[in-house]
Amino acid sequence: MTEKSALKVAVIGAGIFGVSTAVHLARLGVQVTIVSDGPVANGASSRSLAWLNSARKRSAAYHALRIAGLDRYRKFAAGQDCRAWLRLDGGLTWDADNAANQIEEIFRHEQAIGYETRLLAPAEIAAVTPGIDAKAVSRQGAIFNAGEGWVDLPSLIGLLLREFGERGGRIVTDAGAADVVLANGRATGVRTSSGLAIDADAVVVATGPAVPAMAAKAGRRIGDGTTRALLLFSKPVRHPLRAVLNTPRVAIRPTPNGGFALDSAWSEEEVIVRGDGSYEAKPSTIAGLLEEASKVLEGNPKLALESHHMGPKPIPADGEPVIGQLAGIPGYNVVFSHSGATLGLIAGELLADEIVSGEPSPLLEPFRPARFDS
Repeated sequence: MTEKSALKVAVIGAGIFGVSTAVHLARLGVQVTIVSDGPVANGASSRSLAWLNSARKRSAAYHALRIAGLDRYRKFAAGQDCRAWLRLDGGLTWDADNAANQIEEIFRHEQAIGYETRLLAPAEIAAVTPGIDAKAVSRQGAIFNAGEGWVDLPSLIGLLLREFGERGGRIVTDAGAADVVLANGRATGVRTSSGLAIDADAVVVATGPAVPAMAAKAGRRIGDGTTRALLLFSKPVRHPLRAVLNTPRVAIRPTPNGGFALDSAWSEEEVIVRGDGSYEAKPSTIAGLLEEASKVLEGNPKLALESHHMGPKPIPADGEPVIGQLAGIPGYNVVFSHSGATLGLIAGELLADEIVSGEPSPLLEPFRPARFDS
């Protein structure tokens, strides 16, 4: 493109994908501007359980990318004082006690691909990871994946933005909706509803659930399976849980202030989407999710709600990430995935390298947007 010291990139979106890509570009000497419609981390990054993992079954390419993502977190943790909000204390998962239980099959699969895994009987769990009520675990047992963990995405984003600013990066928040400017068949900048215009040699669209609609304006299709998200935070409670729990009725992880973050498939299905696009969680849904969490925690502590966050959950139609340049539109790059936490660091690194070098990453080849055009 140009010499990297003169290369200008505009990033739309200040969630984990946008900020990670921006800081990796800044490390490469690029002039970067981040544009956000609202505050930093006000979208999907604020309502993600942020479980760091590559558990269960997925394509080999997706597993490899997630493993690279976990590796980046380990390297990041080794060089930062982030112990309060980035933990790799393992993950524990079990299925319901019915004919659909796949725990034995998943354990064998994880063994076969070299993913660190242990199958534990309910009575064995306490000796491996604390804080779980063994009576809540189905008789088929639970899988413990020692290499997994969790991250508080707003804390990570804040740390990355501090480095971004130190490297000369510019961020514009509360700029309103942004569009990619196209000229002569390529992306040449960004224009916002507030009147801001930014010229750029390349643009990165990292707007979570809005990515498919933005790509459609440029005449490119990205399959969209976006659904609803509901994330609860409990008030702090003294409890020994360290691992992330993925159970039939609730997923749980610790939070930096001593509370828990909670979500589940059934509670998300109960979220009401109003005609004006706003979201509502019924009090019974919130109370039910807190109760389900109490049931699986040692001592069954009574949990009180601190806050809850709702909105769209970005999910590509085929479940796999969408990363890279839109076919036939030089300079127009997108990042769209459900696994924002696990892929946050690695996706930003690989995409930044591609933009600067012009060389496609083999790890990203299976995840190009063009697969939806065929």
